[in-house]
Amino acid sequence: MPSCPRCQTAIESTTIQCPSCGLTFKAHGHPGIPLHRSDRDSQSLCATCRYDADDTCNFPQRPHAQTCTLYRSQNADLEAELPPLPLGQQVSEWLRRHRGAVALAGLLLVSLALVLLGN
Repeated sequence: MPSCPRCQTAIESTTIQCPSCGLTFKAHGHPGIPLHRSDRDSQSLCATCRYDADDTCNFPQRPHAQTCTLYRSQNADLEAELPPLPLGQQVSEWLRRHRGAVALAGLLLVSLALVLLGN
C-alpha cells in the first residue's frame, strides 16, 4: 500500500487527496490522472523527463515544473521493455485487433468459392 510522501500516512492507490495533510495525488480531481511530483523541492521533474530531453514538452511550467501529469522518466523505456511475443501470439493479437477485416475477407472468399463452384 502506498504512503503519502509528505506525512507518510498509508493511502489507497486511487486516493485523490491525502486525508491527513491534504496533499493532492491525482490531477484535476480525477482518479485516472496521476500527478507526478519531484522528490526534492529544489529539483524540477524536467531534469529527468524524456519529453524535456527530446524537446517535445509543451508544459507551461517547463523547465521548472515541480508537478506534472505527463512526466515520463528517461529510464522508463529501459525498465518497461518487454520481450517480444512469440509468433503465434503476435498472429493471434493481429487477428484479434483486425477481426472486422478478417471477417470481411472470409466472407469474400466464401462468396468467390460459391461463384466458382456454382458454374
